[in-house]
Amino acid sequence: MSLSRMFRWRPKTKTDTGSSPKREGQSYRAADGGSRAADEARQAARSTWRRAGSAGQEDLSRRQAAGGSHNAVREFAPGNGGGAAARKERESAASDPRPAAREVREPAPGSSGTTARETKQTRRFRGRRWLWTAGLLCLAAVAAGLGAAAVWVRGLDISKLEHPLPEPSFVMDAGGQPVAQLSSSRIVPVPLGQIPLDLRNAVVAVEDRRFYDHAGFDVWSIGRALVRDLKAGAMEEGGSTITQQLAKNLFLDSDKSFNRKFKELGYAIKINFAYSKDEILELYLNSIYFGEGRWGIEGAAQQYFGKSAQQLTLAESAVLAGLPKAPSLYSPVRHPDKALERRNLVLSLMKEQHFISDTAYNKAIAEPIALKPNNGESLKGRHPSYVDYVMDEAEKLYGFTEQQILTHGLRIHTAMDLKVQQAAEEVYRTDALFPQSPPDRPVQSGAVVLDQRTGGIRAIVGARGDQTYRGFNRATELKRQPGSSFKPLAVYGPALELGYSPESILYDGQLDISGYRPKDWDGQTRGQVSLREAVIRSWNIPAVWLLNEIGIDAGMNYVRKAGIALPPADRNLSLALGGLSEGVSPLQMAQAYGGIANDGVMQNAHAITKITTKDGLTLVEAKPQPTKLTEPIYAYTLTRLLQETVAQGTGIAAALSGRPAAGKTGTTQLPATAEFEAIGRNGAKDAWFVGFTPELTAAIWLGFDQTDKTHYLTTSGGAVPAQLFREMMTRALKDTPVTDFPVPEEVRRAMEEAQLRSSLGSDGRAAETGEPQYRSGQPETHRPGWLRKKQGD
Repeated sequence: MSLSRMFRWRPKTKTDTGSSPKREGQSYRAADGGSRAADEARQAARSTWRRAGSAGQEDLSRRQAAGGSHNAVREFAPGNGGGAAARKERESAASDPRPAAREVREPAPGSSGTTARETKQTRRFRGRRWLWTAGLLCLAAVAAGLGAAAVWVRGLDISKLEHPLPEPSFVMDAGGQPVAQLSSSRIVPVPLGQIPLDLRNAVVAVEDRRFYDHAGFDVWSIGRALVRDLKAGAMEEGGSTITQQLAKNLFLDSDKSFNRKFKELGYAIKINFAYSKDEILELYLNSIYFGEGRWGIEGAAQQYFGKSAQQLTLAESAVLAGLPKAPSLYSPVRHPDKALERRNLVLSLMKEQHFISDTAYNKAIAEPIALKPNNGESLKGRHPSYVDYVMDEAEKLYGFTEQQILTHGLRIHTAMDLKVQQAAEEVYRTDALFPQSPPDRPVQSGAVVLDQRTGGIRAIVGARGDQTYRGFNRATELKRQPGSSFKPLAVYGPALELGYSPESILYDGQLDISGYRPKDWDGQTRGQVSLREAVIRSWNIPAVWLLNEIGIDAGMNYVRKAGIALPPADRNLSLALGGLSEGVSPLQMAQAYGGIANDGVMQNAHAITKITTKDGLTLVEAKPQPTKLTEPIYAYTLTRLLQETVAQGTGIAAALSGRPAAGKTGTTQLPATAEFEAIGRNGAKDAWFVGFTPELTAAIWLGFDQTDKTHYLTTSGGAVPAQLFREMMTRALKDTPVTDFPVPEEVRRAMEEAQLRSSLGSDGRAAETGEPQYRSGQPETHRPGWLRKKQGD
């Protein structure tokens, strides 16, 4: 009911409490029917109500803005605060002694704290308003960010997924013919329906257990990985799903950075929208790297178990499923124990996620890992040692990654001579040429053959027996003490430069230099020997005595010029006998001796000559970087000494039929420890032969990977390694015309003059003409320094 109606029809309140109902009824009737005086009174009341109502309305607005109560509204409403009747009603209510009347007319409880309550409510309202505003702004920012991200994701190019298989690269020999394929051999895509369900479940269990539930990325995995990364202070955990791994392998680099992870996430989202889960899993299994140069599940099955992927058992499937995380670490070829541990983890996860039963788990976990590789088309059957070194060189020298080498269809041109490579491999397959090995561990060996004129590596054999992809290469990575094969570099080469000649006399007796007491290999001394004899017979005492005479620094400088780095710890007289703190590889020794064979000019040893695309575009090319090791005359003199060593000295087993050869043997003794005390001089740790012909230089090492009292050599460098050199060179140079070592011009002139002197008569006249040639019988030409050296120095 409106306030006007309440005012108009409200009966007047009388102060006479004794009025009868009848008289009250009469009063109502008088008000309704009223006389003219009553009408005038009512008209005056209405005018008064209008004026009071206007003022009351303004006061009501102020009260409402201040949070006024309902009682306040009623108090100042036009119908209450307006006319005389209302005032009389309030006065009557105030004088009414009845409690009920007082309760109706009293202010509401707490009306005295209204202002404080109104302020608190206002603040609360304002706080909530700010919270709503901030929330709306955040939602707007998130929506804008999601919109921008959606636009960016839509722009990503995933068309490569239509052709996900990598393109193999090829190693080319020196003639430009392909000799090895660098890839997983030929990758054969396998439809998901032909991949065993156990294999699919194994991959999902170990790589991405929520694969079929998430939208390409797993929030829980990412969060867990982020927490671990923050704790570690580095990008250590990946948190990648199968979809993210597929995106990373095909579209991104392998660096660990937040930027790469963000891109990986975007690609994964788009892939998830464009392909079904089964399609994504099929793409993943056909493109992921499984180690040993194999990409794709079919190639991996052939590589490790010699069967198609469709024929894999549960245990075999678990082995392969465990490889993508770290193919090298969990390789069953190189690390069978870790591979077994990883396989069992995969099986336990499959059981935990109810992919297999307890019975199937127990049966599979009891099976050993039985490898039956099928290398018919793999790299391992085609010059693996050389190929491994080519990949190392491409990575270290030219910055290619293994993935680029294996998948970008490159043409890697090398200095390999297929004839020489095959000759070396044939020799290493002939067990009869090697010492008999204990049943548990074979005698190992490594060899490098290079062209000293260019430094191009013609052949590499890094091991005996079966070789693994990117395994330890004893020809290029091994570091062992070279023994006496180091003498030409550390002693005799620098001595010739300092004026010593082959006929110079050296000391060969009891020697003690600051406590260092070298011994000759036969335990005897001869007092004095010529430098030539010391080289040919490989005496130790003369070499140590001579290094002490010329100075250790002279020897170290010569070795360093030959490309062999020496730490300060090697600055001692044991340098003369190859007693190095770190050792050398066959590759380093072949490169150093190549400088002697090439008239004193050393070329850096290298396998790669250039790398091109399949279309012939050259990406990188080797640049020759020759180093002057010594003068041609000294290189030739040292070559003649090493020729005599092969012809009649310790290297006679290396002599080639009808072809000149030069070289030096080397043997290192067993450590002087209690373990080898009973063996004494009857055993050796390492055996070497380093030599060359006018065409090729080769270095060969022989020994055990780990030497102990049951695994040591009973041969020397002059036996098995020298024989291996002879066999390799004989086969490699078959049908190659025989040539002699080149003679430097200075030596050639001296030889011609010497021949001319020998044709003179005793009176100094030519035999035929009788004309005098020289006054003193000596040629009036410059003579090499070593010819002028005083004998006996």
